[in-house]
Order: sequence, then C-alpha cells, then structure tokens
Amino acid sequence: MTTKIRPANRVSDFAKDVWSIFTPLAAETQAVNLGQGFMNFGPPAVIQEAARKALDIVEANHYSHPRGRPRLRNALAASYSEQFNRKLDPETEILVTAGANEGMFATFAGYLNEGDEVICMEPFFDQYISNITMQGAKPVCVPLRPPADADTRVISSSEWKLDINELKSKITPKTKMIVLNTPHNPVGKVFDENELREIGQVAQEHDLLIVSDEVYDRLYYPPLERFPRIANIDNLWERTITVGSGGKSFAATGWRIGWLIGPENLIQYSLAAQTRVLFCVNSPCQEAVAAGLEASLTEPLFQNQIDEYIKKKEILSGVFDELGLPYTSPDGAYYILVNTSKIQVPQDYTFPSVLDGRGSDFKTCYWLTKEIGVCSIPPSEFYEKDHWPLAANFARFAFCKTEDVLEQAAERLRKLKPYIRAE
Repeated sequence: MTTKIRPANRVSDFAKDVWSIFTPLAAETQAVNLGQGFMNFGPPAVIQEAARKALDIVEANHYSHPRGRPRLRNALAASYSEQFNRKLDPETEILVTAGANEGMFATFAGYLNEGDEVICMEPFFDQYISNITMQGAKPVCVPLRPPADADTRVISSSEWKLDINELKSKITPKTKMIVLNTPHNPVGKVFDENELREIGQVAQEHDLLIVSDEVYDRLYYPPLERFPRIANIDNLWERTITVGSGGKSFAATGWRIGWLIGPENLIQYSLAAQTRVLFCVNSPCQEAVAAGLEASLTEPLFQNQIDEYIKKKEILSGVFDELGLPYTSPDGAYYILVNTSKIQVPQDYTFPSVLDGRGSDFKTCYWLTKEIGVCSIPPSEFYEKDHWPLAANFARFAFCKTEDVLEQAAERLRKLKPYIRAE
C-alpha cells in the first residue's frame, strides 16, 4: 500500500465515536435503542403531505437560492419574529442550512482562524469539537456541574450550574466565540434570563461572537411558558447567531433542514462559507418544513408535540422512580440523564477492547445494552478527557420514541432490580 497518499491532519486523528460503538451494538443485541436521539415515528401529516406534493413542483426539484427557498425563509420569519421580539428580514437575517450541524460548521468556517479559541460548555454535543478543530481552532471547555447530592435524589436540570467565574477564567486574547446550547443536550437545562445575561456580559466585555444552539427550542416543559433566548437579552442580538432545526422541530431528522437567525452582518459570513461547501439545501424538504411552520401559525402543532413528549417522559422517568435511581428531570429536549452510581455491574464481566481507554460510563452503558437490553449513551463522550470523571456515574436515555417502545424499555429496565445497591 502506498504511503504517499495521506489524509489531512484535520481528519486523521478522529477516534471511533460513541455512535459507531453503541448503535451497532444495539442492533446486534436487539436492545431497545434509547441511545441516539432519533425518533421511531414520522413528521406530522401536514408535513409529510407537503413533501409528497413538493416532488410534483418542477422548481422544487432543482437548485434553490443559497440563502434558502423564499417560502421557507418567509415561514421562518413569520414563525420566529414574535419569538425574537423583532420583525425578521427573510432576505438578510435568515439562512437555511443542511441541518443545524452544517449551519454550525459553516459558522465556524466563516469565523475561525488557525489558533482561535472557542468556549464550549460540557457536556457538549460531540460534533462541536470536530467542527471547531477542522478549522484549526481550539475548543476550551467549561463544565456545567450538578448539585453535590445528585446521586441521592431526582434533581431538576435547572440545578446544573455554570460557574461564571470559571468561564471568565478561560477567556484569553485568542478567544473568538462562545457556544451555548439551550435547551441543553444531554442535561435538558433551559438557561434562564439571568444565566443568559451573565454569559452575554462576558461576550460583550471581550467582544465575542455567541453561537446559540437552540435546536430543541420548540420542546420545553411546564412550568416554563416561554423559551428564553440570549439574542433577546439586552443588546446581545448584535453578536448572536441562533441555530435552529427542522429535524428536531418536526421529527424529520433525516431531512437535514436547519437554519441560522441573526443580524445581516453576522449571517453573511456563514452564508459565504456554506455556499462554497454545498451551494444550496434540499429543495423539496424545504417546501415541506415551510408547510409545517405555516400550519403551526394556526394549529397547535408544537403544543401537541410538547403534550406528547410529557407522556413519553413520564413513562421513562416512572421506571427510574420505581427502581430508585436518581436522575435529572429535563426542562427541555428529550433526554433523561440517569445517575448510575447505585448500579452494580458484575466485577468479573468481560468487556471488549474497543472500550479500553474510554470513560468508565462506557462500560456501564455497554453492560446495560447487552445484558439488560436497553441502549443508552455514556456522556463522557461529551466531555474532554480531563473531565471524564464528571460523567462517570451518568447514562443518557432518549425518550423520543413511541409509547409502546418506551413501555418495552421500561419492562426491560426492571431487570436491573437485583443489580441496584440497597441504601
């Protein structure tokens, strides 16, 4: 084999990720897969019908404007202007992207130079890190921390706190931006206005760009009545790019439709980078997502979705209550972070070598998948290595599944009873 053709350094060091380990394991063992956050149900009927109709529109089968199809941008402006307390300009303040992840990649590509630093909050969505390092930039991590007694009781996701002084200590002359995720994956935390203001003040003091990943913005739970956005705090709109997702909003994760919202002078550079990568986004699916947003203006699509997810959350959290396992009750998104410190995995259990050099939570989640029959995700994947111990006693379970699947998972999880340490 030739040694002259070598991959770029930016991709050559990527390790096997958590999805490549646990998704095949779940399939191989026929475990109920509550690991990766994809749904096992389709989008609302109005959106599916719009997707079918779009294929009969000649123009919707060809290139779209690099900014996105006018119908979708107009629908986003109509839906989000009230959310952002301003009339959004669909021509200049909205960019349709090939999923939220690509929108973030385009933003990193549009703003980061070699050696720049980006503040990320742990646990982070794992794609942030590779998206940043591929630009030659460096992620700098600050953890959210649960209360000290998180291993003894059910806690609210709001109890996970960011130490603002720790955040400030990470700022250097090389810092270019702060990445925020709310509602947070995997904690489920919805940052309140005071927390957002503190983060924003740091960004203002050091003249930093804020990239706010809000892909779960349509999924938050009572008593929260309105989702707080950092772009609405003080004058932070002028330094914030907000990321949204049609896949998360409408149960269509494979369509890869996302968007960026922000001032024209910021959006233009994300557009410049995106145009050089993919030029335009899937045209028929843009039409379908537009139809969904249009329908949501007169029909309670999002409230219905919240109501359905509350039922799903209750099924899964109910079995953890029954087992006496502490967990984080989410204020948003569709994950439950379970504290596993009471689970006693047999000491003589044999684990595969692929788990060597990983956090200890990988072994717990592997055993749960193979022996209990329910797949979850080890959250140390969402921390830098020095902070893996912070995730050692947690496992992430996704409840974006039909109720019958969640009931099946609950029944299997009851097999944990003999392995739970008595108090």
